[in-house]
Amino acid sequence: MMKRRMLSVIAVLLICIFALSGCKKNVGTPEDNAVKDEEADEDTDGEDEDAYVFGFSVIDMQNPYFITLEGATREAVESGGYRMITKDPASDAAAQAAQIQEMIAEGIDAIFLCPVDWEEITDSLKALKDAGVRIINVDSQVKEMEYVDAYIGSDNHNAGFICGEDLMEKRPDGGKIAILECPTQNSVNDRITGFEEAIADAEKGFEVVAREDTGGEFDRALEAAEKILKENPDITAIMCGNDQIAVGAMTAVNLAKMEDVIIYGVDGSPDIKKEFKKAGCQIAGTAAQSPINMGKTAAKTGISILKGEEFEREVYEEVFMINKDNVDMYGVDGWQ
Repeated sequence: MMKRRMLSVIAVLLICIFALSGCKKNVGTPEDNAVKDEEADEDTDGEDEDAYVFGFSVIDMQNPYFITLEGATREAVESGGYRMITKDPASDAAAQAAQIQEMIAEGIDAIFLCPVDWEEITDSLKALKDAGVRIINVDSQVKEMEYVDAYIGSDNHNAGFICGEDLMEKRPDGGKIAILECPTQNSVNDRITGFEEAIADAEKGFEVVAREDTGGEFDRALEAAEKILKENPDITAIMCGNDQIAVGAMTAVNLAKMEDVIIYGVDGSPDIKKEFKKAGCQIAGTAAQSPINMGKTAAKTGISILKGEEFEREVYEEVFMINKDNVDMYGVDGWQ
């Protein structure tokens, strides 16, 4: 009998020991504690959710304007703790489309986009939308704006208009005009439209006698300007869609030794501002933009979009004329 009681006590003790050891998993190390693991997973998911990745694709990263725009955007993005992937299509619309597909595959959440060709970019816009990527269109508008979440750019129409107004002051008797443009870039189209509207008054005596597509590039602008000057030796002025084109036109004018021709550009680049400090500069003025402000605004807008915060769908940065008379106010070593 005694022996049976002892065996019963031992059995009870063993049951209690096993029960206690079974409970130990709920109060042990993190590896043993399932509740703890779930909390850790929730924290990690929260961090990944906030680690936004932005893409950056503009016309040509050899252009100092776009280099500055990219730098300002990147600084603002990275200061917020986010990441930015930049690719350079080098003025090739097909390359831009391929690179956008690459960035979609790399998992971007939003993209800062300036199209090489404002019409050909539509297929890429559709692909971005299908992938759930938010689109911040910068500098030059796409044609199908319904795909875009926000647009950040300069008042390009006014940039051209103030060049036309300045020309009428400097050449009150009118004259023959050449236009160097880039129809694939809507920002340039708007500038040329603004310029033509400013000089449209027939009584002023201005006549556009030549226009060439330069692709927005220096080499093509130089070649086009040389051709125009040979065919029209009595040209009064050349309106250029950007400062790179204006430098090409200036080079052609200097080579032809046509000292009376004046040139207008758009950008306010350091290269053009340095020309204003030289004697006999034939650049009459540049309608200045601020890629620094544009980049900061674009970054702020993109972050707000991804966070679900309020943002302005369209922002137009102010433009203003810089010439030899006021260049010291803005400096020549960098962008304004």
